[in-house]
Amino acid sequence: MGRMRRLIFFFILFQFLSILFLPWAKGVEKIEIFFEGKLNQEGVPEGWILKEKTGEAEFKILNENNETIAYFVSRSASFSLEKPLQIDPRKYPFLSWRWKVLRLPAGGDSRLKGKNDQAAQLLIAFEGRKIISYIWDTTAPLGSISDESIRWPINLKIKTITVKSGAQDLGKWLSFTRNIVEDYKNLFQEEPALLKGIRIQINSQNTRTIAEAFFGKILLLSSLQTH
Repeated sequence: MGRMRRLIFFFILFQFLSILFLPWAKGVEKIEIFFEGKLNQEGVPEGWILKEKTGEAEFKILNENNETIAYFVSRSASFSLEKPLQIDPRKYPFLSWRWKVLRLPAGGDSRLKGKNDQAAQLLIAFEGRKIISYIWDTTAPLGSISDESIRWPINLKIKTITVKSGAQDLGKWLSFTRNIVEDYKNLFQEEPALLKGIRIQINSQNTRTIAEAFFGKILLLSSLQTH
């Protein structure tokens, strides 16, 4: 009888500890941003908006290894796909994504207005008209920060961070993770407001060249815990 009581006690204790540590058992909370969904007549997936700034947008939504990806090619063009969001970045401070660049715009350099082209950009927009742009640049050094703010009449504050530079690793899928709350505070010297949208973009209109890239799934994560 005593053995049975001990078994019951340990069973109850185990159940209690399981509940106590349930958040750890569940793992990381995440928001997955896909390119899935029905395509419209322009080939744009549901929930996304095509923005053409210069030239003609050339893109496809493809399936690779059971993942839906976006393929962009820019021929002296500038275009993007963007998705509206309404997310508290403090609950999901980590942004994770994958991209694969096949061709960089020759001579591109985010530090020079007349050569400011990139094969791969990921932009996040916050309430208050503030934007962070993560880029793979042809020339600008890794970690360099540029101010691309647009004054009147748009009044956008845009900060660009070079997360990859140069031709090394062309043709490879590369993964990146950024703490967007810390990036925002470092760039704008204040706490971030709501995350209002996300955009993938390609540019080669300034250098009059060709750029080519793939974009994979994008994640917003509550933490970097893996268990």
